[in-house]
Amino acid sequence: MTATVTLSLEEARELCISAAMGAGASEETARSIALAAVAAEADGQSSVGLSHYIDYLEALEAGRIDGKAEPAVTRPALAIYLSDAQGGAAHTAFDRTFDEIAKAARLFGVTVFAQKNAYTCGSLGYFTGRLAEAGLVALAATNGPALVAGSGSTKPVYCTNPISLAAPSADGPPLIIDQSSSATAFVNIRKAAKAGEDIPEGWALDAKGKPTTDPKKAMKGVLLAFGGTRGANIALMVEVLAAGVSGANWSIDAPSITEGDQSPGTGLFLVALDPKLFDPGFDIRMRVQLDRLAGRYDVHIPGPAKAAARVRAETDGIVVPGPVHARIAEFAARHAG
Repeated sequence: MTATVTLSLEEARELCISAAMGAGASEETARSIALAAVAAEADGQSSVGLSHYIDYLEALEAGRIDGKAEPAVTRPALAIYLSDAQGGAAHTAFDRTFDEIAKAARLFGVTVFAQKNAYTCGSLGYFTGRLAEAGLVALAATNGPALVAGSGSTKPVYCTNPISLAAPSADGPPLIIDQSSSATAFVNIRKAAKAGEDIPEGWALDAKGKPTTDPKKAMKGVLLAFGGTRGANIALMVEVLAAGVSGANWSIDAPSITEGDQSPGTGLFLVALDPKLFDPGFDIRMRVQLDRLAGRYDVHIPGPAKAAARVRAETDGIVVPGPVHARIAEFAARHAG
């Protein structure tokens, strides 16, 4: 097997779309999840890129994602979009309503998209980043099956519960903050386990509630929130927005994303607002402030590195590990056949 395979972004998209359809997805759902996964890979986020896409394909095959699900989107108020993903992917309803969400945010100043009964959404910054590119400030939260201990607990009660904020910036890439409430993402634990590498202290406890640097023991135990109680409280905040407001499964009640045939039924909460209705010069002020923070104070600004990686990927393509490419190609072959 070839160690790596280089694909253009268009080749990667077409391969992933075919693979999802081979796993049982409709063309619409296949396109939604494929574009998100390839975008993450192009941004340099391989942990939620094509290697994670295999989780989606296997979930489609097993029934954890209903690839033919028709999301039901209602508007209980003019500025609120409420989606029931009906056991399908998290991306489909968002893609369907993206233009409406952006239009409503410009009309009313702010709009909310809340969703329940979906599979996990991968890169949360993909959602907020797209709205930022449309000139909007966006805040998003999502949950999943319980992996992370609560404050004072040694049992999993929250998922890694990421939160993301993105904001447009004049003449440059948007600010995109996308981080989990846990000390690390679960995919990093799994990656270390496959590589036979230790994980840092403070990331996880084993099944007996003892600190561990063994990723295999961590996978049988529980992840820790970053910053102790403060991080655990942020995980709880995310849980209230992503699961509580949307009506989705609480993390502690969500079925596995890697085993069985049930949807995890997780939630997504997103707020988008038009900053120019608050301050017409917002995007310029953002650019000046971000440049000042980076230039004078050596602050790392999240977002530009992903944009630069995407530009390189558009020219040079993406390098995919051979086993990952082969597994995705297996599913694509089913569609072609």
